[in-house]
Amino acid sequence: MADPSSYRPRPGQIPDSPGVYKFRDEHRRVIYVGKAKSLRQRLANYFQPLASLHPRTATMVTTAASVEWTVVSTEVEALQLEYSWIKEFDPRFNVKYRDDKSYPYLAVTLNEEFPRVQVMRGHKKKGVRYFGPYAHAWAIRETVDLMLRVFPVRTCSAGVFRNAASAGRPCLLGYIGKCSAPCVGRVTPDEHRDLAEEFCDFMAGRTGTYIRRLEQQMTAAAEEMEYEKAARLRDDIGALRRAMEKNAVVLADATDADLIALAEDELEAAVQIFHVRGGRVRGQRGWVTDKVEAVSTAGLVEHAIQQLYGEESGEAVPKEVLVPAVPEDAEAVTQWLSGRRGSQVSLRVPQRGDKKDLMETVARNAQQALVLHKTKRASDLTTRSRALEEIAEALDLDSAPLRIECFDISHLQGQDVVASMVVFEDGLPRKSEYRRFQIKGFEGQDDVRSMHEVIGRRFKRYLAEKEKTGEWGPDGVAVDADGDAVDTHGDGPAADGVNGSGEVPVDDGRPKRFAYPPQLVVVDGGQPQVAAARRALDELGIDDIAVCGLAKRLEEVWLPGDDDPVVLPRSSEGLYLLQRVRDTAHDFAIRYQRSKRNKRVRSSPLDAVPGLGDTRKQALIKHFGSVKRLRQATIEQIIEVPGMGRKTAEAVAVALAQAAPAAPAVNTATGEIMEDDGGTTA
Repeated sequence: MADPSSYRPRPGQIPDSPGVYKFRDEHRRVIYVGKAKSLRQRLANYFQPLASLHPRTATMVTTAASVEWTVVSTEVEALQLEYSWIKEFDPRFNVKYRDDKSYPYLAVTLNEEFPRVQVMRGHKKKGVRYFGPYAHAWAIRETVDLMLRVFPVRTCSAGVFRNAASAGRPCLLGYIGKCSAPCVGRVTPDEHRDLAEEFCDFMAGRTGTYIRRLEQQMTAAAEEMEYEKAARLRDDIGALRRAMEKNAVVLADATDADLIALAEDELEAAVQIFHVRGGRVRGQRGWVTDKVEAVSTAGLVEHAIQQLYGEESGEAVPKEVLVPAVPEDAEAVTQWLSGRRGSQVSLRVPQRGDKKDLMETVARNAQQALVLHKTKRASDLTTRSRALEEIAEALDLDSAPLRIECFDISHLQGQDVVASMVVFEDGLPRKSEYRRFQIKGFEGQDDVRSMHEVIGRRFKRYLAEKEKTGEWGPDGVAVDADGDAVDTHGDGPAADGVNGSGEVPVDDGRPKRFAYPPQLVVVDGGQPQVAAARRALDELGIDDIAVCGLAKRLEEVWLPGDDDPVVLPRSSEGLYLLQRVRDTAHDFAIRYQRSKRNKRVRSSPLDAVPGLGDTRKQALIKHFGSVKRLRQATIEQIIEVPGMGRKTAEAVAVALAQAAPAAPAVNTATGEIMEDDGGTTA
């Protein structure tokens, strides 16, 4: 624990101007980022007597070992820089809202020649129009199914689209009128794009135009005694009205607004957001956060706004943002939002009318979300704590292993040998710190030797990170707890991230790949694998990290040097947690091994042509249709491809002539044979 006075800057050193500041710990990791109108006044607040500070603030300043700052011109720049640094450094003491699920969106891929309507999750892509988020994917599919009667936009995948185009027959949706079948040329690309644009307009709330147009067409068809057409239009109108009814009108003035409400206690806060477009609730989402810093309701609102709109632009930022409390720097936040939208944005607290009533509804949702989260967490926390305590007792550890790392080796008959490392903290997976390894030290199948290599590489990197913290001898030699020298640059493979000369990249404050040591290392295997892991740690002089192995046959726990395993009861929460950690590492390793195998199987003879990049490879395949046809082409025919000179064409011909035709690759999931041109055959 550091004394804040040991790194407190002198008052004259701190500028009295807007800026953003960073606190770093003894390992030079950024642990907190903040902004201020006056850096001098704000930073002075952190160096008061510890007894007068909020407990969480006191914890932060005693964990920190230094502070630094960057001066900016305006408060808007400070807001933007603060958001960028929080996203970049992931500081542990900043408020970060945890989304409890990956919300599905209705997406229209306007960046494709034939736009597609589909369900999408995860990060938003450029050129794709999004609507939502929705609570459930089935709600999107119901809406789309109703709207395809009127807007028959493509919904199929790229593979289905290509197969239909090559066969000259549309899929079932094309036959029943729920797709305009651009794959077989029933509509032109421009006509299909117009359909997609109209679909987007309707979803954006501009519904009246289309309803009136269909009603006029229905009336005209009835007058012309085209009763079948009139009946079809009547059904289309009914489908659109049912799609509209799924989102009831909540604001009569067709408002575009986001409503943000909070529910909080001393330790946690829940935020709920309702997305209202055209007066209707078009989406809803919620986040929960630990209050790891002393923050007010206004501060929580500001953090929520940063996370909600930090990556958005244009119409994704609404005209109005309604909040329960205005942020301290309301003017700066409003300017930042307006800059992201490209036009004026109103940020305010609703005082009366429908908007205030809807805000109360959002607040009730936030309160229910917080109660539900606490109920789940209390149960989970009790179970996880019991599991960690059982593991500590069974393995005779000094304390519960709050950080567990598990390693597994995967290969296919000695080929594509890889390893995985998964991390569990407080009994929960920390996916951002999962790592993958390629075995570099030798060829062939040897799980024990592979485990020794991987453990050595992982902890060499850990020792390299320790070098920056001062935990080294006077001559730049790493020392262990007993003061013995540690060889961190032995004869084995270099640690990931350390170059051959032992140099380490300059520290930039970002979260490091291998900076945090675990209390327990778990390996997938029995005595041999455990012995290899322990030997790798001993060679590095690391003796304060426990090692165990979990054998699949009888789920026995093996410890280094013991002839008999530790057998945990089948009902043990500790055994269940170890199984979950081991299975997670196993699945992660298998996925990596399969991806490498698939990449190797799909390798092309063109990869061996020097100077032939991906662009010209694609041009060759597109021109000839497949590697097989390219192999049959003459040099003169190859030269006809744009960008291909005679020298490169000759190199291509030589490479294809030397490479024997590969055996057909088989898709192990379906049993299909993969052709040279990327298609499949039965």
